[in-house]
Amino acid sequence: MAELIPTVDGGVVDATGLRQVFGRFPSGVTAACALDETGTPVGMAASSFVAVSLEPPLVGLCVQHTSTTWPRLRERPRIGLSVLGEGQGLACRQLASKQGDRFAGLELTPTDDGALLVGGASAWLDCSVSDVVTAGDHDIVLLRVHRQCTHPVHGPLVFHESDFHGLARLGAAS
Repeated sequence: MAELIPTVDGGVVDATGLRQVFGRFPSGVTAACALDETGTPVGMAASSFVAVSLEPPLVGLCVQHTSTTWPRLRERPRIGLSVLGEGQGLACRQLASKQGDRFAGLELTPTDDGALLVGGASAWLDCSVSDVVTAGDHDIVLLRVHRQCTHPVHGPLVFHESDFHGLARLGAAS
C-alpha cells in the first residue's frame, strides 16, 4: 500500500488549523511567578518558553495581549521561572486557570528579590524583564537570567496536542 503524501492547503490560514499545527510541536511548560507589592503570589503558566542566549543569559516567553496576569508580573523586579516537572500537569492547569486560587496546595519558594519558584519543578530561573517586543497578538518577553538551579530528579513536563506527558528516561548507552 502506497503511503499518502500530505499536501499543504493553499491560500488560507485559519486559526483552528494553525492551532492544530502548533499543537503538533511538543513544548515544555513553565510557570512565571512573583510576589506583588503586598507579598501576594501572582503567576501564570506559559508553554512558549525558549532559550535565547548564553551571553548575556536570556530566555524568552510569549504572552497573549489578553493576559490579565502579565501586566501584574511585568513590573516586578524579579520573576521566577519554574520549568514544570512531570506529574505537574494539574498544577499547570491550576496556574493557567482564570478562576480560584492558582497557588492553592503548591509548594512555593520566594527569593529575596520577590521571584516565586514552584516546588517539584525540573529547573528554576530567577529573572528580570530585559525587553518586550510586540508580535501580533502576543508580546515576546526577553528575560535576563540572574540565577539558575536544576533538579535532575524531576523530569520535564511536556505539553503536546492539548495534553501533558512525561519523557521516557533514556537508558545508558551500550
